[in-house]
Amino acid sequence: MFIVYVAASGPTAIPTCRCHRPLDQIKAFGLNRMDISQREGKYPPPPGASAILGVEFSGTITELGPNVDGSSWRVGDEVLGLAGGGAYAEYIAVKQTHIIRKPSHLSWAEAASIPEVFLTGDQLPSTFQALVVIGQIKENDNVLVHAGASGVGVAAIQLARVYGAHNVIATASTQEKIDWLLGLPNGATHGVNYKMQDFAAVVKDVTQNKGADVVIDFVGQSHFSKNIDALAVDGRMTMLALLSGTVVESVNLAPILFKRLHIEGSTLRSRSLAYQAELIDRFRREVFSKITGEDGKGPIRTYIYKVYPWTEISAAHAEMEANKNSGKIIAEVV
Repeated sequence: MFIVYVAASGPTAIPTCRCHRPLDQIKAFGLNRMDISQREGKYPPPPGASAILGVEFSGTITELGPNVDGSSWRVGDEVLGLAGGGAYAEYIAVKQTHIIRKPSHLSWAEAASIPEVFLTGDQLPSTFQALVVIGQIKENDNVLVHAGASGVGVAAIQLARVYGAHNVIATASTQEKIDWLLGLPNGATHGVNYKMQDFAAVVKDVTQNKGADVVIDFVGQSHFSKNIDALAVDGRMTMLALLSGTVVESVNLAPILFKRLHIEGSTLRSRSLAYQAELIDRFRREVFSKITGEDGKGPIRTYIYKVYPWTEISAAHAEMEANKNSGKIIAEVV
C-alpha cells in the first residue's frame, strides 16, 4: 500500500500545506470499473489528481490542514469521501467539501460503498446527477436503468423509487440478477434480460406504449438505437459510460427530433472542485439521510457483493472483470 498525500506538489509528495484538506486514514475503499480502465491505460486521471487508483473511501480524520473549518471537523471524526484518485491507500488528503460524516449505523465497508454508486457512477458521472439533476426525474415518471445489478444500477433504481417513479425497468444479463433486483426493497418493478429480450419493446408494453421518461445508460453503442426507440416524448437520457463501444452507425435520427429527446453525457471527475462540492452538498441534504446498511429499514440501502482484504486486490479486480457481482465490491485496509 501507499501513503498518499494529494497536493499540488504531486500525488505522492508530502505537501508543506494541505490547506483546506484534512488527512484521512482509510479503513475501506470501493472498486469501480473505471479503476480497470485506468489500470489498462484507457482512462487517465485528471490533471493534478493522484495516479494511484481509487475514488471513494471511508476512514478517520487523523490531521487537519491549517485552513480546515475546525468548527465542522475534528481529529477522530469518521467520514466517507470522494477523491479524484488515490483511495487505494492507507492515508489520503482530500478537500473538506468532499467528505461527509459517517453515520454510526454504517460499517466501514458500507460507508465506502456510497460515494461512487450514488455520486459518481462508472466513469465518474454522478448517479444522483444523472437521474435527478440531468434526468430531472418527476413523480410518476417511467425509468429505464441499464446494468441494473451493478452497484450504480442498484443505486439508480432505488433513487428512482424514492423520487416517485411509477415504473422502474431494469436490464440485466441473467434471470438470477433480474429476480434479485425484483426482490429488493424499493427494487425494480420490472426486469428485462437484454440478451434474450428487446428491452425497448418491453418498456413500451409496461408503459402502455408511452415509453421511458428517463433512461440511465452505461452501455453505449449496442443499446443506443433501442434507447431512442424506448424513450417517451420529451424523454431524457443520461449516458454514463460506453461499455459496448463509442461509435454508432446507421441510426435513425428522426425520433430525436420528433420526440424532442434530451440526450446528455457527463463526467464528474473532470468537473471543477466547486461543482463537485455543490453536488455533494445537495446529495447530502436530499438523499444521504435516507441511506441505511443492508440490514436497515430505510428507503435506500447499500448492497455489498463481497469484501476483500486489500492484500487480495488482484482477486477483487478479477471478480469485477468477470461481471458476476450483484452489488458493490469493497476492499478493507487492515
